[in-house]
Order: sequence, then structure tokens, then C-alpha cells
Amino acid sequence: MGDLDLPGVLVSDLEGPHGICEDHVEDLKRHFNLITMQDFLENKAQLGPKIQAVYIWGGRPAISQELLHSLPSLKIVASAGAGLDHLDLGLVASFGVKVANTPHAVSSPTADLGMALLLAAARRVVEGHQLAVSPHTENFPIDYMGQQVTGATLGIIGMGSIGYKIAQRARAFEMKIVYHNRKRRKLEEEEAVGATYCERLDDLLQWSDFVMLAVSLTPHTQGLIGKRELRLMKPTAILINIGRGLLVDQDALVEALQTGLIKAAALDVTHPEPLPRDHPLLKLKNVTLTPHIGSATHQARRQIMENLVESILASLNGLPIPNEVLLK
Repeated sequence: MGDLDLPGVLVSDLEGPHGICEDHVEDLKRHFNLITMQDFLENKAQLGPKIQAVYIWGGRPAISQELLHSLPSLKIVASAGAGLDHLDLGLVASFGVKVANTPHAVSSPTADLGMALLLAAARRVVEGHQLAVSPHTENFPIDYMGQQVTGATLGIIGMGSIGYKIAQRARAFEMKIVYHNRKRRKLEEEEAVGATYCERLDDLLQWSDFVMLAVSLTPHTQGLIGKRELRLMKPTAILINIGRGLLVDQDALVEALQTGLIKAAALDVTHPEPLPRDHPLLKLKNVTLTPHIGSATHQARRQIMENLVESILASLNGLPIPNEVLLK
């Protein structure tokens, strides 16, 4: 624990694979008395009343009813990133506790990764790298082909801040952009990126050469892409998922990739993470996988931390909370 005169903030740990970013610890200690879960669990009676905020990094610490009951002074749960599927917002609100996240800090780097995955899968970059460095390679095959990106149709599912930034980047590749979203964007926003709204998801799936999942995980979107949806896609289509693994029926995806129902997939997210080492997705050449690194740049992670600090301090001082998540 740090300065006892500073507001108590609960964190998962100060180091290790499940801790907060170690580069941020000293900055956080300037504002808060950081209390780890281990310290808290060993001394709930003394530390519980001192904790005024929970700082969630990488989905930890988990927020349960038992934990909320143990924190009588809690004012805010501040969660890194845009996704909120790890939080029961109604439960948190029932304790009179605010929630904040950091959607703007992650939108650009996640959109960058979405385009990187699209390009890598289209041009078979990972497979090509393996071919180029293999000790068994004697000649480069002249029929080593990929899919063209320029002029292709990109279907974006989820046109929030991340989806819109993907559209901005795709326009520079002269792609035709269609999108499906809960709410249609303003006409001027569509025109700015050359995007066409698809009210029916089925139409987007049938028209697109690339399908990009950039939607939040909710009970409504879980399993959004299953066997039926994959059958609607072109046999030359590539699926990219930068949202959450549970948006896709992975068994159906494996079958679609094995049978040529679709051409390829590029996934920054799976369920679970990491996948079991014997999972069939790990054995397919037409799959590109990254370890959930959408926002993993030094610059973005620092901005996330700064946004969380700003939201916590605002809450503790009775000020409007930046990026407050409001129950709908």
C-alpha cells in the first residue's frame, strides 16, 4: 500500500500477468493509495471502508455482489477499454456506484489492428512469412495468391467509434464500405467515409468480401455469426473479429474454414483466451490469430490510464465524470 492519506483504490495487483501496467504504477501512486486484491482479502474489515474506487485493468478485479457489499465507501468502478461484458451494470448501479470506461483511448489503435488483420489475411502475410523463412523452401511459388483489398467491399458490423475509424482507414484503400449498426449514422457521417447503411445483416454478409466485427458483446450479439450467417458469406470472403470471441460460434467457424465455406479468418479475440493448445483454429493455415492486442500500444495504454485517473478523481470530487457509462 502507498500513501494512506490518499483515496484508496482497489487494483488486481501491481505486477505480474494479471496486474496493472507496471509502467503506470508510480503515476497512479501520485493520486491514490493502491490496494491490491491480496491485501484487501487479507484485511477486509480495515481496508474495505477505505476503498473509494476500483481500477479494472484487463478485466480484473472481477466485480461481484460480495465484493460490492465489502466496499461501503465505493463511488466508482473505472474500467479500461470499451467493452463492458465483464460487468453487471445493473448490479453496480444498485449499489449507487458509477461506472466509467475509456472508449476513445482504444478506438484508433483497435481500428489500426483491424486493418492490419484484414491486410494480413487478405495477402496471407503470416503464411508467406513462414514460407519465406522455412529451411525447406528452395523456390517461391509463382501461384502464391491472396485477395485484393483495393476496390473490395468491406462490411462493418458495429459502427461505433472503432467501426467508424475502420471505415476512415478503409476508404484510403478505395474499398466500398457497407455497415450494419443498431442505429444508422448521420448522413454527413456516412458521406464522409463513403459508407452505405445495411438495415439487414443478411445483405451485408452476402455483399461483402471482408466482414469486420467491431460490435460490443451483449446478450443480443452473442453468437451473432453462426452457421447460418457463415453460409450467407461469399466463399472468397474473409471474417475479421476485433470485438469479442463470443460474437462468433467458433465450432461453426472451424467447419466453415475447413470446408471452404469462407476463405479465411483473422481473429484478435477468441473464447476462451488463450485457446486450448489443441484447438482446431490453431492448426488451420487460413486463420490469423493475435492475442487480444487491439489497444496494446504504449501510447494508448497510457491514455487509458490517464482517462481512468480523470474519471476517478472527478467522481471523488463530485464533478461530472468523463466517459461515464449510463444505464439505458
